[in-house]
Amino acid sequence: MIERLGITIGLLIVGAVVFSIYRRYTLRRVAVNAITDPLLRKLKPGVPAIIYFTTPDCIPCRVQQQPALQHLVEELGEDRVQIVKVDATVEVETASCWGVMTAPTLFILDTNGQPRQVYYGVTDAEKLKQQLQTAQSA
Repeated sequence: MIERLGITIGLLIVGAVVFSIYRRYTLRRVAVNAITDPLLRKLKPGVPAIIYFTTPDCIPCRVQQQPALQHLVEELGEDRVQIVKVDATVEVETASCWGVMTAPTLFILDTNGQPRQVYYGVTDAEKLKQQLQTAQSA
């Protein structure tokens, strides 16, 4: 019984480490490609951004993530945050280049358009607000 528990804990730790490495790899790959990425040409310079990957059939996107993003824009204003919504079913190649595995996926970009954080799954507005404040000072 103790052996199984030890194996389970070991596997969870290995999984967490692998996921952390994958997130860092994704951010680094996006940062390298950011210079030529057509998606980032839409951004206003000097304003941090959230790149928001979604799909039409993503219920958590519509019910949780979209309202959280709207709340964030209402609270901060469009001059302090910009949201770029990307339909991953339409822009499949873009989603692949950005390492999108699930919807919603959000990337936080600093004022220079460099990725600072990636979130796979629903992320609350308060956490996004904290990351944007960090990205604004970068």
